[in-house]
Amino acid sequence: MASNKATLDFILDQLSDVPGVSYRAMMGEFILYDQGRVIGGIYDDRVLVKPTPAALKLLPDAPMELPYEGAKEMLLVEDVENRDLLRALFEDMLDELPAPKKKK
Repeated sequence: MASNKATLDFILDQLSDVPGVSYRAMMGEFILYDQGRVIGGIYDDRVLVKPTPAALKLLPDAPMELPYEGAKEMLLVEDVENRDLLRALFEDMLDELPAPKKKK
């Protein structure tokens, strides 16, 4: 099941004060980036983020879910209406994510 564009628009609006947030549509889902670094995505209208130490600290009770069959588990962000939590997640996780690879 693909994610709705309305879900993406809502999440991007929630993150509108975080510089460098972008997305890429991929096979009916949306990959979320922060300054070029993959932070998570929207899968089946669920916001999932990588389980970095900062994310685990901010979401200690969040369930781990599969974005799609065969993928690694990610943290489910249940309170997507909490703009401050989303901003803190993106800001705190940024330094824990690998830098984007240079294209040849």
